[in-house]
Amino acid sequence: MELLHSGKVRDVYADGDDLILVASDRVSVYDAVLPTPIPDKGKLLTALSLWWFEQLADIVPNHVISATDVPAEFAGRAIRVQRLEMVQVECIARGYLTGLGLKEYERTGTVSGIELPRGLVEASILPEPIFTPTTKAPLGEHDEFITFADVVDKVGAETAERLRQITIDVYCRGAELAAERGILVADTKLEFGWAPDGTLVLADEVLTSDSSRFWPAESYQPGRGQFSLGKQFVRDWAVSTGWDKQEPAPEVPAEVVEATRARYVDVYERLTGRTW
Repeated sequence: MELLHSGKVRDVYADGDDLILVASDRVSVYDAVLPTPIPDKGKLLTALSLWWFEQLADIVPNHVISATDVPAEFAGRAIRVQRLEMVQVECIARGYLTGLGLKEYERTGTVSGIELPRGLVEASILPEPIFTPTTKAPLGEHDEFITFADVVDKVGAETAERLRQITIDVYCRGAELAAERGILVADTKLEFGWAPDGTLVLADEVLTSDSSRFWPAESYQPGRGQFSLGKQFVRDWAVSTGWDKQEPAPEVPAEVVEATRARYVDVYERLTGRTW
């Protein structure tokens, strides 16, 4: 195998005509990789993505070839996938207003050019889920909001509409299934690519604690920050240290590592109904 790319969290290897996508235990926050790994994170993300790919198979095809035909040293945290020509847009769906979406709304009254009602606050539920794409920035740079018209310019009107509709459909299915299990999906980020036969395919990870904001429904209350069941907990901790969001990132204390791992396990078990 040949290492093609080592990202913030995933490593990509070429293996013949296929790719081997390996999820590490690394954690990235604000485009910086923390020096302290979260035990089992790679396996948890991989298992949860595979579960979601099954739940979403009737909405959009995915890139998975096999979850078992991978090198033994990567077992449990790797999948064999199709080679795709990746769409150079981060496809984000939001059902609640938080994070960078909230900041953009407070500044302009819009998110990705979509005008929203006045008076929304932290964690407000939106009238309907919205498609808020961003650029796909190189390592070390920040993604920026773009409008639907910008997506049309990048990929054409037909593909842009398909990306928007599939992203919203995936979000709605995910939010519905999660709500049945006591979890709110505030937002989620998806990636797509073109298969050799021209099929638009869902790629990378899907509806994980790294790519989504998960909140426990029982404690949801708009107007304040929510209890995070994923990576947001580590983001908040990192900011609380006074870190300037530049490399090098701070070492993560053992108690924060354990609390973060517990959140990843909790989401996996609540969503899938399986014991980790």
